[in-house]
Amino acid sequence: MTSEPCEACGRSVRIAGGIGDFWSFEGQSSGGMTLEFDDGGEYFLCLDCIDRLPDDREVTSEDVESL
Repeated sequence: MTSEPCEACGRSVRIAGGIGDFWSFEGQSSGGMTLEFDDGGEYFLCLDCIDRLPDDREVTSEDVESL
C-alpha cells in the first residue's frame, strides 16, 4: 500500500494501484486525488477535503489553503 499526505488536512491517504497492491490484490479505491486549478495550483487532497470545497463556483488555490 502506498500513501500520501493530504495537502489540506495532513491526513495520510491511501493511493490504490501502486506496486504495493500488485501482490495483495486489494480491491480498495484511492482515498484522494490530485486536483489542478486554472490559477496554476496543484494539490493532492483527501476525499473529505474535496467534499469541503465550494461547489457553486470555480475552485481556486485560495479555497484549498483556507481548508
